[in-house]
Amino acid sequence: MASGAVAPPPPPLAGGRRGFGGRGVLLRRRLAATPMKDEPVISTNSGKEEMIAHSVNVARKASIPSVSSNISNRTPVTPTPLHPAEPSDLRFNRLRPSIEKSDCKYTRYFGRYVAREAIMDEEYWIAAWLRAEDHYEDQSGDRYVESFKRKFASQEFHALKKRCGRQVGEKYTCFVAVKNDDVTRTVVNSVVGTVDLCVRHPLHGETYPAEPGNTPFYSRIYQPDQPKFGYLTNVCVAKYARRQGIASNMLLLAIDAARLDGAESIYIHVHKDNLPARRLYDHVGFKVKVCHQSS
Repeated sequence: MASGAVAPPPPPLAGGRRGFGGRGVLLRRRLAATPMKDEPVISTNSGKEEMIAHSVNVARKASIPSVSSNISNRTPVTPTPLHPAEPSDLRFNRLRPSIEKSDCKYTRYFGRYVAREAIMDEEYWIAAWLRAEDHYEDQSGDRYVESFKRKFASQEFHALKKRCGRQVGEKYTCFVAVKNDDVTRTVVNSVVGTVDLCVRHPLHGETYPAEPGNTPFYSRIYQPDQPKFGYLTNVCVAKYARRQGIASNMLLLAIDAARLDGAESIYIHVHKDNLPARRLYDHVGFKVKVCHQSS
């Protein structure tokens, strides 16, 4: 670093979205025991419909008006770890697996995309990278922003793998939306969206789900006699793939997954002034439960 240069501040800790600063809104959607009429649990195979008993496999190509049949062939910038010399099994030239070979419990087809749970480390990494890009979207002019994004993504990647691997007391699932076509693509060029779902019993003394990172350590005791709920975080879609119904369909898949995992309701926090996000959540059935006022 040149003499007199000011070192950039460290990036915020990964694992959560921007803080709401007392201006958050908690939204809730109650879950029926079975999917609603307009949410059929079916699989389509060569035009034939087959009922699925133990998985969510939804074909819904025309019900979301904003879904487009066009897939952008734009190649995003390939994100790489901050320290490439560190040992890593990540292969950014790895080809995406076929849908048939994915062996996913939860799958939702829409337009020319498919939403499912992440199954490869490269998919977890791209999910982390999308969150880093979203977190720093308003700071594109910062000279250190690329370094910040790579650091954020690296932290979030390891935290995400740890959360999804720890299934004691809660079930954590990372969902991704990927392009569904006959083109040979790498994983990096296939993933266009991500959302996380946590299903658990409420903690001791908890009335509503707390924002990530705001739960006191001493209260990390679950109440197994209380109904389970789902909690959604990290809803992100690549900038070039937005306004194609991707977020809506990922949310609908996560809702069905939470229902199958025994949740009676599902929650999500959103900033009070984020009107596009609030319209999206209202579209898929969420209602305001708590509005946190600024102090």
